[in-house]
Amino acid sequence: MSEVAADPALRLGLVGSPNSGKTTLFNALTGLRAKVGNYAGVTVERREGSVDLDGRRAVVIDLPGTYSLNVIGPDEAVVTRVLSGAVADVPPPDAIVFVADACSLDRSLLLVAQVLRLGLPACLVVTMMDELTARGGSLDVAHLERCLGIPVLGVVGHRGVGLDPLRRLLGHPEGWSRPAILPPDDAAERAGWAASVLESVLHVRPGRSATTDAIDRVVLHPVYGTLLFAVMMVLFFQLIFAWAQPAMDFLDDSMGALAEGLAAILPAGIVTELLTEGVIGGVGSVLVFLPQILLLFGLLYLLDDLGYMARAAFVIDRVMGRIGLEGRCFVSLLSSYACAVPGIMATRTIPSPRNRLATILVAPLMTCSARLPVYALLIGAFVPEKRVFGPLGLQGLVLLALYLLGAFTALAVAAILKKTLLRGEGLPFFMELPPYRVPTFRLWISQVWQSARAFLRRAGTIILLVSILLWASLHFPRIEATPDATPEAAAQLALEGSLAGRVGHALEPFIAPLGFDWKIGVGLVASLAAREVIVSTLAQVYAATDESLSLREAIRADRDPATGRAIFTPATVASLLVFFVYALQCTSTLAVMRRETNSWRWPAFAFTYLLALAYGASFVTYRVVGWLAPV
Repeated sequence: MSEVAADPALRLGLVGSPNSGKTTLFNALTGLRAKVGNYAGVTVERREGSVDLDGRRAVVIDLPGTYSLNVIGPDEAVVTRVLSGAVADVPPPDAIVFVADACSLDRSLLLVAQVLRLGLPACLVVTMMDELTARGGSLDVAHLERCLGIPVLGVVGHRGVGLDPLRRLLGHPEGWSRPAILPPDDAAERAGWAASVLESVLHVRPGRSATTDAIDRVVLHPVYGTLLFAVMMVLFFQLIFAWAQPAMDFLDDSMGALAEGLAAILPAGIVTELLTEGVIGGVGSVLVFLPQILLLFGLLYLLDDLGYMARAAFVIDRVMGRIGLEGRCFVSLLSSYACAVPGIMATRTIPSPRNRLATILVAPLMTCSARLPVYALLIGAFVPEKRVFGPLGLQGLVLLALYLLGAFTALAVAAILKKTLLRGEGLPFFMELPPYRVPTFRLWISQVWQSARAFLRRAGTIILLVSILLWASLHFPRIEATPDATPEAAAQLALEGSLAGRVGHALEPFIAPLGFDWKIGVGLVASLAAREVIVSTLAQVYAATDESLSLREAIRADRDPATGRAIFTPATVASLLVFFVYALQCTSTLAVMRRETNSWRWPAFAFTYLLALAYGASFVTYRVVGWLAPV
C-alpha cells in the first residue's frame, strides 16, 4: 500500500514569501504554536499540523518562506522537493494554499505564477488586509480571483478575521477553479504578466507608513541605529535582573519549604533524602530561575514581533559583511540566544555552504538561555546589587558584558574561519523590512509559554535524570566516619569518598590552574549533559554538608578546610563565568551539529576548539583578576 493510500487525510501545502503571515495562518488553522517571527528565515523546515476543515480531516504543511521556486538555497530546495513529491516517505500536497501579504502583492505575484504552473489545485490567501486599509490601499479581491482563475480570500490571520470562510474553502479543493491560461514561463514575460494583474486589481496602492518611515530614520541610521541597539541591550539585561528577583525569591523559599515539609512528613531514610535533596534540591534549584527565563523570552519575542529584530539584522549586516558573513547568518545567531539547537537549524536558509558551516561553528558562542541560571547564580551571589549610573545596576551590566563577550568572540572566530578554513565568497543578501506591528497578547503569551514549557520539559527530563544520578553518585559508596567525628566532618568525609567526590578529586589537578576545586569539577562534568545542570549539581554538593543554607549562601561561605580561604574568590567567580561563556557543554548541540553537517568531524572540532578557548580564557581571567583583586 502506498503512503498516500495509507494516509487518506487531505494534504495542503502553505507556500509564500518570508514574512507574509504564512506561519501565523498555519497556527490559526491548526491551533499549533510554530515559531512566528517578524523577519525572514524563521520557518527553516516543513511543519505539519492536523485540522478539521468543514468535517474533513486535513494535514496542513507549513513550508519555508521563499521568493522563488528557483533553487538557490536550502529553503527553496525544501519547497520544490515537497511540492514535487521528491521527499522520501512524504506524500506531495493535494493542493497548494498560497499566502501573500496584501501590502507587497507585487513581489508575491511572481511566485504565484510559478506555483500555478505546477498544475496542482491552488488558492490564494491575502493576509494583512487591515494593514492595507490602514495605509490607504484598495484591493479588488473579486477581480483578482477572475484574473488568476483560482479562489482568492482576504484574511487577518492573527485576529481570526476571514478564517471561517477559509476553512470551508480549504475543505474542498476538488471544487476549486483552475486558470484557463497558465502564466508565462519566461522570467521577463512573467514579470509583465504580474505587473498587468497588479495594475488591474490594486485600485489604490498602499502608501508608505509615515510612522514606520519616521522610526526607521533613527533605527536604521548607521550611528543612531547602532547606539539605539546598544541602549536596548543595556535596558534588556537590567530588566531581567530587576523584575525577576521577587519571583525568584518566592520560588526559592517555596522549594525550601516543600523540601522541609516532605522531610517532616516522610520517614527518615534514603527515599526521603532522594526526594528532598536529589529531586527538589536538584531540579528546584534550576526552576528558581524560571522568572528570568520568562523575561528573557518575553522581551525577545516582543522585539521580534514588533519588527525591531529585522532592523537589528539590517544594522548588524554591515558588521557581518566585514567578516565575510551576511545578514542571514545574523538571523541564525540571533535564534541561538534562545538555544543553539534552533539557531543551528536556522542556518539552512544560508545558501553559501561555507557561510553556513562558519555560522554553525560559532553559534554555541551566542549566550543561550541554558547559561542564564549559571550567570544568575554567580552574579546574584557575588556581584553587589548597587547602582552604577542612574537606574543602571552593576549586576545587569555584568550580565550584559558576558553576553557581549560571547557575541564579539563569535564574530572574531567567524572572521578567522572565513580567512582560513572556510575561505570563499558569499552570496547577495536581501531582507524585507516589515512595518511595525503590535502583536496580539494571545500570540505573544503563547510564544513565551512554548519557550517556558521547553525549559520545564528540560527540567523534568534531562535535569531530573542527571540530578537523580548525581545524588546517587554523591551518596555511594557510603563512607562511615569514626564515632568521635563531628557531624560536619562526617558529612565532608562521606562526600569526598563518594563516586562523584572521587571523580572531582581526579579532575582537580587539571582545573586547579583555573581556580576551580573538586566540587566545581563535579559540576563541570555533570554540565556536559546540559549547562544549567551545574546549578543543581552544586545545590546537591553543598546540601550534602549543610542543608540549612541556600545555594547562594553556601557558595559564599565555602572555605578550604586546610587554609580557611574562600573557595569562590573574585578570581574564581570571574574564571568560572568566562569558562561558561566559551565551553560547549551541551550534548543536544553536538547532536544537531552532527545532523546538520552529516559528520562527527565538525562537532568534534567545535567541542575541542571551544574547550581550549574556555580553558585559556579562564586561565588568563583567573590570573588577571587575582592580581587586580588579591584575597
